[in-house]
Amino acid sequence: MARVRGGLGLAVLTAAMWIAAPRSAHAQATGFALDRYEPSERGSHWFALDSLDMRGERPRAALGVVAGYQRRPLAIYEPDGSVRAAIVGHVLTTHVGGSLVLWERLRVGANLPVLLYNEGERGTLRGVTYEPPANAQSLGDARLSIDARLFGRSDGALTVGLGAQLWVPTGSVSSYAGDGGVRAAPRVQAAGVIGPLAYAGRVGVTFRSPDAADFASVPIDHDLTYGVSAGGRLLDGRVVVGPELYGTTVFADAFKTRSSPLEILLGGHATFGDLRAGLGAGTGLVSGYGAPALRVLASLEWAPGPLLDTDGDGVLDKDDACPTRAGVRSDDPTKNGCPPPPPAVDTDGDGIPDSEDACMDVFGVRTNDPRTNGCIDRDKDGIMDPLDACPFEAGPPSQDPKKNGCPPRDQDGDGVPDEEDACPAVPGVKTSDRKTNGCPMEHPDRDGDGIPNELDACPDFAGKPDPDPTKNGCPKAYVVGDQIRITEQVRFKVNRAVIEPGKDSEEVLEAVLLVLQENPTITKLRVEGHTDNRGAAVANKKLSEARAAAVVAWLVEHGVDKSRLTSVGHGMERPIDANDTEAGRQANRRVEFHIETSAAPGPQPPPSPGAPPAPPAP
Repeated sequence: MARVRGGLGLAVLTAAMWIAAPRSAHAQATGFALDRYEPSERGSHWFALDSLDMRGERPRAALGVVAGYQRRPLAIYEPDGSVRAAIVGHVLTTHVGGSLVLWERLRVGANLPVLLYNEGERGTLRGVTYEPPANAQSLGDARLSIDARLFGRSDGALTVGLGAQLWVPTGSVSSYAGDGGVRAAPRVQAAGVIGPLAYAGRVGVTFRSPDAADFASVPIDHDLTYGVSAGGRLLDGRVVVGPELYGTTVFADAFKTRSSPLEILLGGHATFGDLRAGLGAGTGLVSGYGAPALRVLASLEWAPGPLLDTDGDGVLDKDDACPTRAGVRSDDPTKNGCPPPPPAVDTDGDGIPDSEDACMDVFGVRTNDPRTNGCIDRDKDGIMDPLDACPFEAGPPSQDPKKNGCPPRDQDGDGVPDEEDACPAVPGVKTSDRKTNGCPMEHPDRDGDGIPNELDACPDFAGKPDPDPTKNGCPKAYVVGDQIRITEQVRFKVNRAVIEPGKDSEEVLEAVLLVLQENPTITKLRVEGHTDNRGAAVANKKLSEARAAAVVAWLVEHGVDKSRLTSVGHGMERPIDANDTEAGRQANRRVEFHIETSAAPGPQPPPSPGAPPAPPAP
């Protein structure tokens, strides 16, 4: 016995004859909306399922066309499986539609099927005549839809939406393009993205007009609709490829073959800017009405991406250089939408931020040289303090960093500059021997320490022999001009203001103590602490202050009247050597003793005959 069924070439399933009552030998069957494929709302990455993309704070529209071809969605088959008559043999349909997303939560859509080609042939079975489509071209039932996002985001693991579709009878019943009545379908949809995987699902119920009839003993009535899809996301989600499975079943004839068409479709969509194109092909898995032997789909949509403002700062993500951090508008595209930088720290309040200020603790002036920017020139010699070896005494420029900005010195007034004078504190005579230049000639051992003047680094102050020629014959401490000079450094524990125990530091301090005891006329002595340039300037200054104070405390503990002593720390501000070598840095880590006031001149060596008188002590 011949059978009427949907066009599936892989399975042969029996279809009962539609028995009309009463019926004549040539009764004629009426048509219905045969095609069970309903395109997804525009903007989806699937053909039949919905990706639920409702992003965008501003209204966002999508427009598109889905073109589809069906082969034999309805035919009469002989018992041997051959086709007696393809009632609907070939169908070419375009679905024109659009959607509009509002408030990131609501979407409305519309779709109109336009049958461009619809042909078949008349078939008769058991006295019932099944006519081919009455028109080769016709409209299908127009569809309106509305969906609301309940929770989730389109780029999240799970988004759920609730909505409904409504079909109005614009389609031709005689062309198998319409039901001839209104139908509605509430539905629940879900979609998500998990890493490279995208998926979607749908369950709904279609309610048809009470006037709906049977076709070939199969009820055309209320039914259950469902569908699932899953696929891979490629090229950052611009390409989605995977299968889709969708079907329906009539409640009155649930999951019977002819009333439960089921299709599978393998397709892919690719996004190019605001355009999205898709291509897919599939077949019916069972011979239900409307499940074709072959279905081919192609789509083209205009689906612009959402205008997002993730951080809510009023600058859209596409223009926002910092889309996840709220900021402010800027004409600079690299800063537009970014938070403003924090206020610059300016410790000395000179208008130059610490990050640019070479002297962050001194109120200075702006310069183009990063070494002096924010610094001052205290001695007004035109050389900024960081570059001035004598920042408190005006002097000429010099290529030697140790002399730059320093005045020529001749403290004994003998006409021989201190830098060339072997006896800078005692007037002498100029000679060609650098060991005796500027020294008195009548006293080969003026200080009587047994070391000839030409070998004595301190020929006017008795000292002990030392293999270091710069210390040979020098005491540990002695007065020169307005300073008590020491030949060895007071040593401290690393990064602390604790005097290192042992004879090295003790001998130096005891020598200074002896000078103060032998010179009660020194009424005010300033102890200065200095550091190298390693570490922060503020911390170094505090450390130098603490070390100078520790020396004062040692002298007071050993009998010096506290009123005779003061202390100050200069940190790294007054180097006497370059800080780019360990030897230079060690020289800069020092304690100095400066005589501020003295009641009478200190002990001076006797002048050479004919030499000018020695200058008075400060």
